[in-house]
Amino acid sequence: MAGHADLPTAAARIVKKSDVFAALKAIDSNAASRQRVLDMENEFAKKIGTHLSGLPAKNSRFSKFHTNPFVLMFYAKQKGFDRVSQIEEHLVPAKVFSSMETSAGNMVEKVVLPIYGWEPVQSAMQSHKTLLDGRMVEKASGRFVGATLKSGPRTLNDDMAHNIGRDLVSRAPSWAVDHGVKEIDFTYAALYGTLKQSNKKDWHILRNIEELRPAQSKVTVSHKGAWCISYTDGPLKVTATVRVGIDWWDYLGGTNAWIELCCALIRCCIAPTTVAQQAASYTIFDLPAIIDTSKLDPSFNVSILQKSQFEWLLFIARHFCDDYAD
Repeated sequence: MAGHADLPTAAARIVKKSDVFAALKAIDSNAASRQRVLDMENEFAKKIGTHLSGLPAKNSRFSKFHTNPFVLMFYAKQKGFDRVSQIEEHLVPAKVFSSMETSAGNMVEKVVLPIYGWEPVQSAMQSHKTLLDGRMVEKASGRFVGATLKSGPRTLNDDMAHNIGRDLVSRAPSWAVDHGVKEIDFTYAALYGTLKQSNKKDWHILRNIEELRPAQSKVTVSHKGAWCISYTDGPLKVTATVRVGIDWWDYLGGTNAWIELCCALIRCCIAPTTVAQQAASYTIFDLPAIIDTSKLDPSFNVSILQKSQFEWLLFIARHFCDDYAD
């Protein structure tokens, strides 16, 4: 399916480091933007604290880790371990990462959607809400806006893409009636990544919508070679769009929303330091270049982040693009 003839080409998203810091400066000088960062920071602190208390501890029973014996042996071979105590040191961090992976995206959704005027939607099996993670009704324009959110760009499979397309087509009319609108604007979004990094299953949501839409409806914007589709069914207009990473954050909260998110996460999770850092050694060969701030004007200064946190900004922001340009 991923190689469909109508699949659009996704160009690499290249972000300039200078633009990242320009956005940081803009946030720092805008009262509303700064307040959003602080509000997200506070909400993240509450939710992360609760989440961390439920993660596996060093005194957990072995059965709680659900380890794969084959992976354990292969990893032991790679590291040259000869004692079980050596691999045991790696089990808790690995389990913590795995546990966070399944819940971090949901946590982000619950924090950021209200900040930008959206309502988080709790999933309810076999209900009209199951499809949506967030929604907003724009009474002035007569538009219902909804979104299904996934953490990253490679989490979707064929069955999920079919189900999302089917559910949107079947539920759009009831959303319009329930909220007294004539336009449905739906987004399938990934919280980080790029369209180039996508496994392209997300585009097949649009193809499925085209195939499953009511027979009497008319396509007004084709999905062929594009990341959106729109059709009309009598007075009802339905639009569906795939938005990944920065595209989603721009749509949700404006040009600098993704940097606001990065700032909030850093402020919540990374304590600033005034101690001079020693030269670090990295296994990932391009990581030093990713976090390098040597070309930043030494006089650059903001209050929303401290200079010791700038490398974290570049580290986190790199997850929203395919590469940096200086």
